[in-house]
Amino acid sequence: MQTPDPTPLTGRAAIVTGGGRGIGRAIAHALASQGASVMVADLDAGSADRVAAELASDKAVAIGADISNLADVDRMLVGCISAFGSLDILVNNAAVTRFVDVMDITPDDWDRMHSVNARGTFFVMQRGARHMIESGTRGGRIVNIASIAGKAHPGTSNAAYAGSKAAVIAMTAVAAQQLGKHGININSVNPGLTRTPLRDELAVQAAEMQGITTDELAAQRAAGIPIGRECDPEDIAAMVAFLVGPGGDAITGQSINVDGGLVNH
Repeated sequence: MQTPDPTPLTGRAAIVTGGGRGIGRAIAHALASQGASVMVADLDAGSADRVAAELASDKAVAIGADISNLADVDRMLVGCISAFGSLDILVNNAAVTRFVDVMDITPDDWDRMHSVNARGTFFVMQRGARHMIESGTRGGRIVNIASIAGKAHPGTSNAAYAGSKAAVIAMTAVAAQQLGKHGININSVNPGLTRTPLRDELAVQAAEMQGITTDELAAQRAAGIPIGRECDPEDIAAMVAFLVGPGGDAITGQSINVDGGLVNH
């Protein structure tokens, strides 16, 4: 029996946006552990630097970038190719949100969430795919981190965020159909409730709105998850690593939930 290769991503170059903490940090670690060279991109350049340093590799670099700014997007993509010689894996993880009732969402809330979560994700995907096509060699893998909010799960932070993540799921499916001929596989991964710094910040807001403690809120949420716990960032990262590795060769255009069983569609 052949032993699986523990580093199947050796020789591959990856970008992880929003890689400075939480799910993005876990994804950066997972890809590096499987041999990939990783550019950690984050709006907070200091956080990106810290994660790149954690990877303890000469194959890790960091960059500060706002994906809602197309000049930053182009600088990030060119920087990856300059550092590593290629762009093979792109993980669109950067996103913003806040906990707010549907009647209190402002135009500024809407514009900020959609400029990053939908518009930013789309143009990172589009421009990253262009680099993969122009390389003319081996295609690539793109994973867009959406959310079960995009499937109308009622526990989401707000309706504007849900709309932006539904857009990610839809545009992933369309792009996968159109870019498959170039050898590019594109999928979305939809985290459920996941233990991250952002989740902790949102939990404080949600608990205040409901008039309960954060511990009570956590117990309520866990009781509603079939596996009895929230996800860890590593749960999401494991799915991403699978999709960009050999196991994902025939998987594209899919919307995959990693949520402990909260959503079944």
